[in-house]
Amino acid sequence: MGQCFSDVNGGKQAVGGVATAAASGPNDAVDHFFRARGEHSLCTQIELSLSASKLLDLDYTSKSDPMAVVYMKRRDGKLEEIGRTEVILNSLDPTWIQKINITYQFEVVQTLILHVYDVDSKYHNLPVKMLKLQDQDFLGETTCAVSEVVTKRNRSLTLNLHNTNRIRGSGNKGTLTVRADEIVTSRNAIELKFRCSSLENKDTFSKSDPFLRISRASENGGYIPICKTEVVNNNLNPTWKPLFLTMQQFMSKENPLLIECFDFNTNGNHVLIGKVQKSVAEIEALHQSRACANLISPPSGFRHHEKVMKSQIFVDGFVEKQQYSFLDYISSGFELNFMVAVDFTASNGIPTSPNSLHYIDHSGRLNAYQQAIMEVGEVIQFYDSDRRFPAWGFGGKTPNGSISHCFNLNGSPTDFEVEGVEGIMAAYTSALHNVSLSGPTLFGQVINKAADIAGHSLSCNQAKYYVLLIITDGVVSDLQETINSVVKASDLPLSILIVGVGNADFKEMEILDADNGRRLESITGRVATRDIVQFVPMREVHAGQISVVQALLEELPSQFLSYMRCRDVKPLNVPQL
Repeated sequence: MGQCFSDVNGGKQAVGGVATAAASGPNDAVDHFFRARGEHSLCTQIELSLSASKLLDLDYTSKSDPMAVVYMKRRDGKLEEIGRTEVILNSLDPTWIQKINITYQFEVVQTLILHVYDVDSKYHNLPVKMLKLQDQDFLGETTCAVSEVVTKRNRSLTLNLHNTNRIRGSGNKGTLTVRADEIVTSRNAIELKFRCSSLENKDTFSKSDPFLRISRASENGGYIPICKTEVVNNNLNPTWKPLFLTMQQFMSKENPLLIECFDFNTNGNHVLIGKVQKSVAEIEALHQSRACANLISPPSGFRHHEKVMKSQIFVDGFVEKQQYSFLDYISSGFELNFMVAVDFTASNGIPTSPNSLHYIDHSGRLNAYQQAIMEVGEVIQFYDSDRRFPAWGFGGKTPNGSISHCFNLNGSPTDFEVEGVEGIMAAYTSALHNVSLSGPTLFGQVINKAADIAGHSLSCNQAKYYVLLIITDGVVSDLQETINSVVKASDLPLSILIVGVGNADFKEMEILDADNGRRLESITGRVATRDIVQFVPMREVHAGQISVVQALLEELPSQFLSYMRCRDVKPLNVPQL
């Protein structure tokens, strides 16, 4: 029986076969930041594969729809979420495809806390990142040290799930198996395009809805799922979208891959149509010879042996690619340039009031904006090549009496750059004495200004990528205008990092972040080329839910790489074709 994977589109989308920054391993921007400070002395990158058995069934008319969430216990005892699997529909024995990447530090006891949830069916069309865990049914938890897993002979550890007084009933809660594999430091990847013909129909009143699941052989004789295609509805001769597999996923060209073709069923009881085992080298040979392979039907009923079927699988595309990392570009000479914009709208409160987000405390205690500038500045200054930041304010009444939605923070009529975090702090403090808070909150002009700078750099063929940092209290007046500006800027070497301060409702910021899987659309119907916005609420950072470094750099490498890959830009030390 197959499994139904859900992230968006009710389990019909592809999982694990898309070219993203995550596909190449952990976040090397975060890792590089810590390594440069000597905080990761002896370490290696590993990926965790998760599976479970005999989970609790909390659904009345079907089986549970499980998702695993992995936390790392920090030194202060707080838990930091490091990853989530996809949701698998209607399964008490799930094997998740989505891997969890971590940095294994030899000299530190790293405690993992693993939770398993039954995801309510009304949330199946949401990306897992957007799921609120308090809205899901808790199935159990377990804990282990990373070292316990990696020191096992087969690098696999099976743990009992426990009741933490959050689960109905008592007794066995099932088991969770954690497997650790060292991440292969290889840039080699392949893009594959499969199609099938004459598939056996498994449906009575319509045609089958086929999808492929690909697994790699492990040294213990089993198979580890690495990706699946999307589902093609009502089609016995399907062609699937290209799959992108890294060396980390297939390990070597000689390693056997199991390719299984299933008929999708919404209840999770997918029917195996047929399967074939081929190595990457054999798949490449099929493509080169324009040949096909017949699917094999497993034993069933009175037939105790496998059967060669008429159903065939073709390899319409096989392209070997080099997958460069974020650090490959940065170390080759690509420059990151940060720009800063600070919110001077009246919703922040009168600066002379202690309740204002802009209040300057003469005892030296930093206000919300100063805290954000200092904490965020430490990270962005590390990655900015010249540490000179264009700095603007918006939503304030300038000394000449006009309301400006993009004014130079340092008060200069011509020069908008300041030097270092200290320069931003000084310009901000000076502006508070010279600019009156006003409004409305309009992001459009600062985004357009940043886009002009990024566009000029692009026209000059400069090896630069820009990040606009907007620090705001979250009450935006021009959501559609902002969306229009973001969509227009999505073709440029630019990311927008919005840092929310205070306790306002940040729902509109989350819309801009587009983490719901839907790209932003302008008022004219144009869709963003790629996701370029990330939102970070500082209150979650201060509450210890996420580290400021992890929060700020979470999406930047993937946004950077999506731009470089869609334009086929290679690192500077690699010949450009």
